[in-house]
Amino acid sequence: MRKLAIGLATAVLLAALALAQDDMALLSFVVIRDYNGKPIRNASVVMHPVEKNGKQSKGGLQLKTDAEGKANFDGVPYGKLRIQVLAQGFQTFGDDYAIDKPTMEITVKMKRPQGQYSIYEEHPEQKKDEPQAQKPADNNSKDKPQ
Repeated sequence: MRKLAIGLATAVLLAALALAQDDMALLSFVVIRDYNGKPIRNASVVMHPVEKNGKQSKGGLQLKTDAEGKANFDGVPYGKLRIQVLAQGFQTFGDDYAIDKPTMEITVKMKRPQGQYSIYEEHPEQKKDEPQAQKPADNNSKDKPQ
């Protein structure tokens, strides 16, 4: 009788594990440069679960890419997942993915940083002989007529 109970408990446990694995996915990431397709080594791939209301859940997991720009994680629960990728010298990438298959490959094409402009500096497309906006008059100026 005891062997039957142990056998039945083992079968129930194995069945529960098999069912639980049906709701888990293997994610494979490939992180490459968008301008030449070469892999990015040591990029951080950060995964955060997303709640039904669209808010990011607490917690998360971080992976690092290998020399081929690849990282894998087995055991991701089905549902919405927010993926962020950070790599030195590239713009941060972020997007939400619906995890709904047993295996998924996500390719991320990282872009170079874009130029930034200041309102206080001359813009490259502005010609040198083009009139510049005048500063507003200072009401406390000593040159003001009295």
